[in-house]
Amino acid sequence: MEQVTTAASFVALLKEKKLTIGSCESFTAGAFCAAIADVAGASAVLKGGLVTYATQEKIALAHVDAKIIETYGVVSEECAIAMARSARAVLDVDLCISFTGNAGLDAWEGKPAGLVYCAIADIQHVQVFALHSKLTRNELRAYAVQFMMEKAVAFLSE
Repeated sequence: MEQVTTAASFVALLKEKKLTIGSCESFTAGAFCAAIADVAGASAVLKGGLVTYATQEKIALAHVDAKIIETYGVVSEECAIAMARSARAVLDVDLCISFTGNAGLDAWEGKPAGLVYCAIADIQHVQVFALHSKLTRNELRAYAVQFMMEKAVAFLSE
């Protein structure tokens, strides 16, 4: 229930500021966008989201530079930043939230399970956050969505 309250207040803040939102999601697989869409009237601010679960889709759909992925991997702050910035332009939104990382059980790209990166980008600024958790896969996905809604509200309140 807390997520719905946060989503509702986030949508209200976006409406108040006359801003649009989109997402580029890997390990959350559209959960952030769905949480926003659960709020009545979200269509006034939510333009859409990209689910780029596979590495190739980050390049094809979100236009993330392949060199970023080759150099840093998809489990990286650089990839999260590129996803947020590029998807913001692709979706033509004022604000874009990205989610990338490893919510699985095993290390990947030499990085531990439970390490995820999330970013918020507007036309001028970007903030990136690293989370490293021992939560289960689905708990981490839900936590990241909630965490980024709270961070987005703070970002817009600065």
